[in-house]
Amino acid sequence: MSRLVLFNKPCGVLCQFSPYEGKRTLKDFIPVADVYPAGRLDADSEGLVVLTDDGALQKVISDPKRKMAKTYWVQVEGAPDEAALQRLRSGIDLGDYIALPAGAKRIEQPSGLWERNPPIRVRRSIPTGWIEMELHEGKNRQIRRMTAAAGYPTLRLIRCRIGSWTLDGIPPGQFRLVESSFN
Repeated sequence: MSRLVLFNKPCGVLCQFSPYEGKRTLKDFIPVADVYPAGRLDADSEGLVVLTDDGALQKVISDPKRKMAKTYWVQVEGAPDEAALQRLRSGIDLGDYIALPAGAKRIEQPSGLWERNPPIRVRRSIPTGWIEMELHEGKNRQIRRMTAAAGYPTLRLIRCRIGSWTLDGIPPGQFRLVESSFN
């Protein structure tokens, strides 16, 4: 049996165990030996990080060739219109590469969402909106770059699902141990 750790990474935490001066890392939250992250989230992003002690499973989760779906809640500046969502769904030219088409739909603010620390910037004259996006690739700062290219900069980014694993019932900074029968 493979061991899995489902961790709800708070904003500002680095997806590494090695110390980094002035920053919190996974080591500050996860006292489980011999598990390693299967993919990363930027320090400014929040949400689900899957860690495992099984190298083969780690590769399946993080390898872009496997195209394991990853779902995100994205708070953006402005109220995204259908044309912007269609750009995200069609794939977007980011200059150095063309992002593959993504699932993208408007949603209400997710229920039970925790306060972010630090809070996002708020502009009185500009509303914010929420998009749920599903990717099958995961390049550096991809969602932030995609929403900006569509005209709606990302303010808050939360990964809520990887494959069948979700954040359900895991508060920020907490984790859940699960077993996997991956072969």
